[in-house]
Amino acid sequence: MIGPRLNQIRHWLKNISLLILSLGLLPLTTLICLASLIINRITPSTAEKRRNAARQKSPFQPKTILVTGVGMSKGLAIARSFYEAGHNVIGADFSSLACGRVSTSLSKYFTLRKPDAVRGSGAYIQDILRLVEAEDVDLWCSCSGVASAVEDGEVKEILEARTKCKAIQFNVTTTQLLHEKHSFIKHTQSIGLTVPETHEITSLDAVERALRQAPKDRKFIMKPTGMDDTHRGDMTLLPKATDKETKRHLETLSISAKCPWILQQYIKGPEYCTHALVINGAVKLFTSLPSAELLMHYAALQVDCKLDRALLEFTQKFAARAGSGFTGHLSFDFMVEEHQMDGEHSIREDADLILYPIECNPRAHTAVVLFNSTPEMAAAYLSILDAPNPTNDQNGHAENEGRVDLPIRPRLQDKYYWIGHDLVELVLQPLFAPLLLRPNNSFTDLARKLSLFFEHLVHWRDGTFERRDPLPLWWLYHVYWPMQFWMSLRTGQKWSRINVSTTKMFAC
Repeated sequence: MIGPRLNQIRHWLKNISLLILSLGLLPLTTLICLASLIINRITPSTAEKRRNAARQKSPFQPKTILVTGVGMSKGLAIARSFYEAGHNVIGADFSSLACGRVSTSLSKYFTLRKPDAVRGSGAYIQDILRLVEAEDVDLWCSCSGVASAVEDGEVKEILEARTKCKAIQFNVTTTQLLHEKHSFIKHTQSIGLTVPETHEITSLDAVERALRQAPKDRKFIMKPTGMDDTHRGDMTLLPKATDKETKRHLETLSISAKCPWILQQYIKGPEYCTHALVINGAVKLFTSLPSAELLMHYAALQVDCKLDRALLEFTQKFAARAGSGFTGHLSFDFMVEEHQMDGEHSIREDADLILYPIECNPRAHTAVVLFNSTPEMAAAYLSILDAPNPTNDQNGHAENEGRVDLPIRPRLQDKYYWIGHDLVELVLQPLFAPLLLRPNNSFTDLARKLSLFFEHLVHWRDGTFERRDPLPLWWLYHVYWPMQFWMSLRTGQKWSRINVSTTKMFAC
C-alpha cells in the first residue's frame, strides 16, 4: 500500500504546486504582457513594420491562410510568419483553450472536433472543409500532432479535390507509410538509403529468433509502433546478460499481432533531428539540430558543416525519390555512430559519415521556431500556389532529383527554450526535491542547473513569447496549463511529464 499512496501524494503535490506557481507568477507575467502591449503601441515592432511594408507594395494581394495546431509552438510560429508577410491568418485547434487563439497574428480562431474511435474523422474533416469554403482559404498549413496525422492526409485529399485550396500536407498513403516506423524503414531501404537493422515484431518468439540470428556484438532496443507513453523512453538493450533476463524483460511488454513493436539496431552515439518543408519533391526550408528523447532546447547546427550537409543531402534524396506531388512537412530522427564524432556535433574529417535514420515524422517539427527571425519562410510555403507538379521518370523518381536549389535556412543562430519547462526542471525541482519525495541533488548539480537557467533566460529566446504578441504566453501558463492540472486532479489521471511546446501530457 505504501507505493500507491506515495504515487497519489506525488500526483497531488505536482498538480497543486504547479497551480500555485501559476497563480504566484500571475502578477509578473501580467505586468510583462501589459508593458509589451504598451511598447507596441508606442514603437511598432520589426514584425509589424515588415507587415505594413509588405501590404503597401504593389501589386501585393494578401492570401487567406488557415493554420491548424496553433495551440502548439510550431503552429503559432508559422501563423506569425504569415502574418508578418502581410497575409490574413485564420487559426484552428482542437482545444477552445489553445494559447494561439489570443495571438494578434490571427484574424479569427475556430475550435475543431477531434477525431476519435467513436465518430472517426468525419466531423473533423467536415469542420475544416466548411471553414475553408466559408473563409475562402487559399492555403491550409497543417501542424498536426501525432494523433491526427493520418486524418490530416484525408483532409488534404478532399480539400484539393473539392476546393481551390492547396495543402501543406502529405496524402493518406504517404502519411501512413512514413508515420509507421517499420514501413518507413522498409521504404527508406527500398530507395537506396542506409537504415539500421529493423524487424517488425508481433510475438516473443519473433524477438528471440531475430536476436539469435543477429551478429553477436549487435545490440537492439524495442519500440512500440503506436502511441505508448509508458514505454516511449525505454532504452533497455537487448539481448541482456542471459536468455532468462531477456525473456523476463520481454514478458513485461504487451507484444501481439494487435499491438506490434519493432526491434531496432542500437546505434551508440548522438541523436539529431531535422525539419524540412517539401513542395513537389523539392526541399524549400531546412534546419538540423541535436535531438533528445524529450526535446525542449533548440539550437541549430552550424549551416553547411559536414554533419548538416549530410542531413540535408539525405532529406533531398528522400524527397526527390518520393515521386510527384510529395508535399508536406518532413522531419527525421537520426543516429550517428560515436566513433565518427570529433568533439561536440563535429564529424571527423577522415570519417566516411553514415547516417542511421530511426524515425520519420510526416508533420511539422517544433524546430520550425528556429525560423522566427526568417521572413522568407512564408514565401517558401506560398510557392506551392504557383508551383507546377513535376513528372516522374521511368523509375518512378521525380525529375527534380539532383536539383541543387538551396533551401531557406534560419537567418539568425537564435537558440530557443520554454521558460515554463526550465523554471520547473532547472530551478524548482532541484530546490524542492525533498518535498517531491525525490533524492536531493548535490550542490554542484544544483549550481549547474541554476547557471543553465539564467543562461537561457538572458541569451536564449522563449519559443512562445514575442514582444509584439505577448498574450499567448500569458494564456498558456495562466489558462491552458492550469486547466489541465485542475482536470488531472478532478479525474485522477496521472502524468509523468509534460511537453510545454506541444501541450502534450505523457500519461503514466
